[in-house]
Amino acid sequence: MLSAMKLLTRIFDSRSRRGLAYLLLVLPIDLLSFLLLVLGCLFGTVLLLTPLGTWLLALVLQGAAGLGGGRRALAARMLGDEVPAPAPPVAPGGGLFKWRRAVLQDPVSWRILAYALIKPPVAVLSLALAGGFYLYGLISLIYLPFYEGVLGVEAVAILVTSVILLLLGPWMLRSVLGIERMLIRGLLGPTRANQRISDLQDSRDRAVKHADITLRRIERDLHDGAQARLIGVGMHLAIVRELIGAQASTEQVVAAVDAAQDTLATAVAELRDLVRGIHPPVLDAGLEAALATVAAGSAVPVTVEVCLPQRPPPALESIAYFTVCELLTNAGRHSGARNASIRVDLSGDVLRLRVRDDGQGGAYQRAGGGLAGLSERIRVVDGELQIDSPPGGPTIVTVEIPCPAAEEPPQHQRPGSKGLGAASGLPVPR
Repeated sequence: MLSAMKLLTRIFDSRSRRGLAYLLLVLPIDLLSFLLLVLGCLFGTVLLLTPLGTWLLALVLQGAAGLGGGRRALAARMLGDEVPAPAPPVAPGGGLFKWRRAVLQDPVSWRILAYALIKPPVAVLSLALAGGFYLYGLISLIYLPFYEGVLGVEAVAILVTSVILLLLGPWMLRSVLGIERMLIRGLLGPTRANQRISDLQDSRDRAVKHADITLRRIERDLHDGAQARLIGVGMHLAIVRELIGAQASTEQVVAAVDAAQDTLATAVAELRDLVRGIHPPVLDAGLEAALATVAAGSAVPVTVEVCLPQRPPPALESIAYFTVCELLTNAGRHSGARNASIRVDLSGDVLRLRVRDDGQGGAYQRAGGGLAGLSERIRVVDGELQIDSPPGGPTIVTVEIPCPAAEEPPQHQRPGSKGLGAASGLPVPR
């Protein structure tokens, strides 16, 4: 009895219950929508001989768009399938007549209408298939003890058939819901071109936001660090002037000059750190050498494998470098990893990074978290971050970034270039 209850619990889990409820709920909605839209289309077609026909068809298309929005919301709530809304028809200049023309010429509106017209038979068939497996299997199991004259082989056959149907019920339900998701995405969602435009707009907004954050960070670091040090240098030089004017001893003047020199050296070191955060000089020798340096300084033993037939553009090298640095830092601090590995390769026009650690796993993107911020920065360059981190590990983070043909690096980024302070002659702390 306990095993049967566990079996039924697995078959009727929350996902299956939501799926069946969705199919039951949308069937009457689809039938009613079909009836109203067909009547509207028929009347609109008949009235095309009059000015009212086009107005009625435009209203029908607008109503279908409203139903499509409701269906996307319902699918998101019950199936967990988020489908972005397509761009609404644009009527340049406004006005009812321009709105009517825009709606009638909008291919998205006609796609949504097509969904509403083809959905009723699909809804009936989906509910019949998925619900039939569950319903027949349950009824057969419940009423099997009450069947008169059903004994022996026949009873065993009914029992086995019922169990098989119940076991196949979730699979059939996922199949019909997969068709529903395809219809929603294909007919109720944006076109690829519109989605691409939306992605580019989001990417531009993220780039502007990221640039603003970076500029503010640089401004803060300069204000709190190098600027304060340089002011200190000026104060020490003023003291030197006063000491010389007062004919102080040589030791006092030398001590003031040494203090000014130490403060200036600290300022130069902070400026070098700031520049290193923008473009690390270690990248001048290439991404492989830079990652080897990072691995050597990591708290976790790291193996590095770089397979690049050519150097990526400097901007992508910098993004890849900082991405690996952050992922290794996370592995050392949070995962309890004992070993990690880095693999970088170029597949076609995609730069792929793969960072793996044998830690405790369970990593995921959460709002405001480090991985979410890293994903946002990668999406600025149209990249994608994927996390595979089951509980218990291992954690595998894969980053894919579109990589156009590399250009010749600028002169200041070529091997052999020197960083800030290299030619200053000042003693810079190491």
